Amino acid sequence: MRKVGAPGNPELAVAAIVDGNPPDIVLNREIVEAYALDDDELRVLIAKERPELERRRLVYQGERAPLSITGKTAIIVDDGVATGTTMKVAIRALKRRSPREVVVAIPVAPPDILAELAQEAD
Repeated sequence: MRKVGAPGNPELAVAAIVDGNPPDIVLNREIVEAYALDDDELRVLIAKERPELERRRLVYQGERAPLSITGKTAIIVDDGVATGTTMKVAIRALKRRSPREVVVAIPVAPPDILAELAQEAD
């Protein structure tokens, strides 16, 4: 997954691109609306992140076929969560791939954000 940052605030996810054929793009509608981004602006932001997503895919996966998470437990690990936006987008993108469950593992996060993530993940 690759976060698509907001203009002027790259740590705030307006969307995420999840590797696949084709890549899966999940928008964070609240942030898109808050920044009043139109389709063209979103396309530009997403296009800027695709090369890094591809580079990482090649580093991590190489020439191996991608693993399917259909019917399996997917575990998303992050080093910490502030707003929860990126994690929410990641959960939603993975749920589109029909896992049995999505588990989130994070060492630190604000209590209100944990409650929100608990509603998104299994």
